[in-house]
Amino acid sequence: MSVAAALKARNASALPSRRDEDWRWTDLRGLIRVLPEPSAPFNGIVVKGAFDRLADDHRVLVNGGVTRIEVAADRKAAVALRLIARGAGTHANQVIVSLAAGARLRLLETYESDGGSLAHTALTIALAEGAALERVVLAADHEDAVTISQAQVTLAPTADYGQTLLSSGARRQRLETRVAHPGGRASLRLDGVYVLAGKRHTDHTSVVTHQGLDGTTAQLTKGVVRDQARAVFQGKIIVSEGADHTDARMGHHALILSDRAEVDAKPELEIYADDVACAHGNTVGALDEDALFYACQRGIPEDEARAMLTEAFIGQVVDRIWFEDARKVARAWAAERLRA
Repeated sequence: MSVAAALKARNASALPSRRDEDWRWTDLRGLIRVLPEPSAPFNGIVVKGAFDRLADDHRVLVNGGVTRIEVAADRKAAVALRLIARGAGTHANQVIVSLAAGARLRLLETYESDGGSLAHTALTIALAEGAALERVVLAADHEDAVTISQAQVTLAPTADYGQTLLSSGARRQRLETRVAHPGGRASLRLDGVYVLAGKRHTDHTSVVTHQGLDGTTAQLTKGVVRDQARAVFQGKIIVSEGADHTDARMGHHALILSDRAEVDAKPELEIYADDVACAHGNTVGALDEDALFYACQRGIPEDEARAMLTEAFIGQVVDRIWFEDARKVARAWAAERLRA
């Protein structure tokens, strides 16, 4: 049973658990014994969001709802999508995104909560031939919240999809992306940044299935964890039989800044075609002590030097965001958390 079905049936025993391979590091069933009551309708005032000034179309779902975003052929749009949880209830969101041939969309998405809510968001994203979408996600949840976001992305030949996930964790937080890649000179970028402290948990999970000739995927995730925080990275790229000339590359790199922090990483490649260029890499370690020493020798206080080095470490991912104004928001978000 899926997360959405478990919530709809109000059956906590059907939630994913560590017995499910894909969820073994983000155990919901062991955490949630009884589902909270449904979230109450919200009629209050919602203040402006991080991306509001960057979009001309604003969609706000508070404590659940459905929204559809459609961009006509050869048109451009920028949408600020806010998924907000108020109170400690349970609710679901559904987001349907459709781009016609040649359409362009900037989807600027935020997750916000103020307490121990349980929220599930299902996104369906479809790009027609020649369409382009950049999705920038800022998951700024409350430390007691449980947030699950699952995106199913379908690309057509020559489509261009770019994504950057920025997360600060929660009691449990999972940002999942599954992509059906047709080849046909379609291009995919899947990036992520996480900055965790306290006892926060985040999970970046993705599955990309290359189904045809001449497709590209570039994936880079970097993170920083401290205190007793825990990060999970699961990335799988599948190159199906006949998907020759695929170029797929995945990298995950993390810094652990305390002895009790944890990073669980599982990068995977499954290749059933011969003529491909595929690679993956994974590193988990501490700050470069030599670089820290040299920074301190130049008169920079140690705490500031650590912040500068970690900011530069994740800056490589932030700099890959296409939309400059969104890149500035992401850079400020990262700097604020790293210097806290």
